Order: sequence, then structure tokens, then C-alpha cells
Amino acid sequence: MTTIQNYINGKFVNPKADKWLDNYNPSVGEVYGKIPSSNVTDVEDAVLAAKAAFPKWSTTTFEQRSEMLLKIANGITNQLVEFAQAESKDNGKLLSLALSVDIPRAISNFKFYANAITQYSSKAHESVGKQTLNFTLRKPLGVVGCISPWNLPLYLFTWKIAPALAAGNCVVAKPSEITPMTAYLLSKVCKEAGLPDGVLNIIHGLGKDVGQAITEHTQVKAISFTGGTKTGQQIAQTAAPLFKKLSLEMGGKNPNLIFADCDYGKMLQTTVKSSFANQGQICLCGSRIFVEKSIYAKFKKDFVEKVKNLKVGDPKDANMDLGAIVSKEHLEKIEGFVKDAPKQNAKILCGGNRAKVAGHENGYYFEPTIIEVNSNQCTLNQEEIFGPVVTIMPFSNETNVLEMANDVRYGLSATVWTSNIDRAMRLSNNLETGIVWVNTWLNRDLRTPFGGVKDSGVGREGGFDALDFFTEAKNVCIEYEV
Repeated sequence: MTTIQNYINGKFVNPKADKWLDNYNPSVGEVYGKIPSSNVTDVEDAVLAAKAAFPKWSTTTFEQRSEMLLKIANGITNQLVEFAQAESKDNGKLLSLALSVDIPRAISNFKFYANAITQYSSKAHESVGKQTLNFTLRKPLGVVGCISPWNLPLYLFTWKIAPALAAGNCVVAKPSEITPMTAYLLSKVCKEAGLPDGVLNIIHGLGKDVGQAITEHTQVKAISFTGGTKTGQQIAQTAAPLFKKLSLEMGGKNPNLIFADCDYGKMLQTTVKSSFANQGQICLCGSRIFVEKSIYAKFKKDFVEKVKNLKVGDPKDANMDLGAIVSKEHLEKIEGFVKDAPKQNAKILCGGNRAKVAGHENGYYFEPTIIEVNSNQCTLNQEEIFGPVVTIMPFSNETNVLEMANDVRYGLSATVWTSNIDRAMRLSNNLETGIVWVNTWLNRDLRTPFGGVKDSGVGREGGFDALDFFTEAKNVCIEYEV
């Protein structure tokens, strides 16, 4: 049994109330460790530690902060396999995916912001007449809260922590209680790297206890959150009256628009990936697939054939295409959506059942599932399932598919497949999403802004946008004699 501890003021400590939560391995459906069930008293200790550390950390040079972030990146790199194995065991994701994507991207987050902070600049404006010079300072906020989800545990955890630290803030962070292990390993790396005590504090526990305590604490100046829309709404309700800065990256119900003039082979291969990568547990997965009528029958046949050949099994097996669902509760949620399909006049074309994996009979596995729907208004097309389930339906023309793509409360991302550059530009302008991919998917540049519109979120992460979020602009105006 593995016991995780909180990381507060540079020390590894048990929760003050001595209460614990079970930590499950979803691939076998068994408890393999315990994590702190922390509460407001643990958060208070973390905030006090962060507040005490802030004056010194915020006045370190950019070069010193950059060097520290690079040390942390190198520390993760040196233990890449251990991190990947922990991520796979904790989350159920394929070990090959954790090795090639999740952990390397977490490393890239630290490296990127180690370099970005040295290039982060402000603006200056010189006026004539009265000789004045206006210049802008970017000052760190102080203590900030970072709350991250279970689907890409270390990647999204570091996506917030790295820019917050680079900008000179001190952090109180909460990883998901479902996938806490790599956050715990990160705290060890930070300790070994020599990150000053109190600069980063990691508190484990339930959202209603730890997340709420971080959000409502008056000394926490900003909240960066990634997770479900319902939780994001609660955070906004708590934080808004306290005038905290908020960055909320929430759910998605992303449309995939496939036109007849696309590169069919590339589209088909990528659509399989964008539908079922990480068991469909990525907020950017294309879960609503709209196909132009003239190629709909061919696409349906080819797509079903490819998906039926996907292998579901032990995440450690490099031959598998899908691993385990993150938890029993989430597996049951996904199953509930699929079982309701016939009531929505929808037809299951393949999958639709729990997958049986030899030697892992108690694990949480679900078949990759394609459902043909007749209306964009059905629950399957309107609610985020967040699993290996996609819907397909035909469309008649560009106007028709644009209307359906936008007719949902979410607006995170969209994918467009076409060789017509005019159409690509029109749709990119008119799709109500924060991200549009044309003839590609999940092609990410860390310099670009990331985030959604409508119920998918508020604010932007990534690049200098994240550094802007974690700093406050201060204008200085000086009048001088010529």
C-alpha cells in the first residue's frame, strides 16, 4: 500500500484530521494506496506558508526562477519512466501514452515557462506636449490556487503551476483525488531541486473540502481551474464576490466537421484518434461527428470497421489501443448514457458494453462505441459523456453543419476537414469555439492561447496569456522636463 502525504512549507505531512481516502488502480479495480482527506485546516497551513514565502520568491530574478523551473524539468526527466508508470496505474491510461505524451508534455511546460519568463516584456508609451512616459509593470499576484483534473493529471497540473511560479507567485495546488500520485512525485522532485519552502504547496483531498477551502480563502488572489462545468460554476459563485481573478477551463462537446473534399485517409485515421484517445477522456476529443451526405455511407462503414479493430486491455500492454476508464463511478456514468441511446431514437453501430479483459476482470473497461443519431438535440449530442463514445450523423451543406456545430452550450474546440481554404476560413471565423483545428487535431503549440467560450470556460491559458493571468498590470506615468 502506497501512502501519499501533503506537501506544505517544504515538508511532507499527514492530514491534520488523520482522515484518508482510498486510491484505486482502475485497471484492476483494486485499492493500492491511501491519500490525505484534507480539510480547511490543512489549506490554512498551506496558505500561511505560501504567504510567508511570497516576499522573497517574488523578488528573485527572472534568471533565478528560470533556473529553478529547469531543475524541476530535469528532475522529472530523470524519473520519466517512474512518473509514466505512476500515471498509468493511477489513471488507467496506456503506459505508452504516458511515456510519449503526458509526462513529456509536463516536462515541456516547465521548460517553456523557464524560457518564457526571461522573454516576458511590458509596454511603454511616450507622449508629446507634456513630456510624459507611461510604462507598465507586471507584478505577481501573491498566493494563487491551482486546481486540476484527473484526465491528464501531471500535464494539466504543471500547465498551471509552471507559469504561476515563473511569474513570481506562490502556489497552493490541489490535484484530483482520483489521480494524485504524480503530483506527489512532483512534490518530491521540487524538494530535491531546492525549491524554497512554501513556494509550492500541494494539498490532497476532496473538492468539496480542499477545493472549496482554497477558493474561498481571502488570501488566495486567483484561481486557475480545469474540470467539469458544474464545479466551475460553483467556483465562480464563490470567487466572484471576493473579486478573485478566475481562469476556468471546463467541459466540451466538440464537433468534427467532415466534408467530401477532405483528405479521406488522413481524416479517417485522425478521427479514430480524436474520438478515442485516452479512452475519450480528453476535453478536446471530437465527440460529435458530422459527415457530408455524399460520403456518409462510406465513412460509416470504414469508421465502424476501424473502431471494431481497436484493442481494449491492460494499460501496460504496448499492443493495446485503449486502457481503463478512470473510476467505477465514471464507468457507470458512461454506461448510463449508452444504455439510454434507444430511447433517443439512436442506433449503436459498434461497442456499447463493458469490455472484458483477461486477468483484469474487476477493472473498469468500456468498448469504443459509435452511436448514429438522428438529431443534434438528443442528450447524446448535448451532454458531455467524456468517455469512448462518439455520435455520427450526416449533414447537407455548410450552413446546416455550422448551425448544428454551434447549437450546444459548450464551445471548447472544433475540427474541420476540407481542402477548400475559403470554407476553412469561413468556418474558423464562425464556429463558436476557442480552438479550431483544420485538417489536424490536438496539434498544440505552447505559445498559443488555450480555452473555450460559453459553458466551456472563461479566460485563456498557455503562452504569455498565462503569465498575464498570474500577474497584475500596473501603469506608471512620469512627467519630466525636456
